[in-house]
Amino acid sequence: MKVNQKTAVFQAILMVLESKGIEFTEGDNVAEHMSKENRAAVNLILFQGFRAGEIELDREYSDTDLKAYVSGLQSNWIRKDKRLNGNTTYVAKNPGSRVGSGDTQLKNMKLLLQTLTPGTDDYAEVEACINARTAEVAAAKQKSITVDFSALPAHLRAKFQK
Repeated sequence: MKVNQKTAVFQAILMVLESKGIEFTEGDNVAEHMSKENRAAVNLILFQGFRAGEIELDREYSDTDLKAYVSGLQSNWIRKDKRLNGNTTYVAKNPGSRVGSGDTQLKNMKLLLQTLTPGTDDYAEVEACINARTAEVAAAKQKSITVDFSALPAHLRAKFQK
């Protein structure tokens, strides 16, 4: 049975730290123990696990791409896994910065923009379309929000309740 990537990273880090005689308690911040050498050892374990088919992977990678992938994967779970990040909740640094990254129209408008000269009317027109499409995509992805007005202070309830 294949192990998921989060578990694989956690197990690989524990194996490397244990082999180096470094004590680690789940919930501590592992980043301080992740020297260049230790990160490389974890990457190797993950790389070999993917190549052996022991870790879930949704597509094939070349060796070069897989090496880059496992490095990013390790960084990702060191930041996000509470067992590794000091038991803190991960908060994105730039939330929403990837809005529309999967939108073909937006992607191609950005490519077109790169072919144009900044400051020209054409550039401004495409830039305006990009901004409009980004807002469209963000609005479409926005979740429905339900506010319990009875839980608000009286002055806010009076002002915002419809």
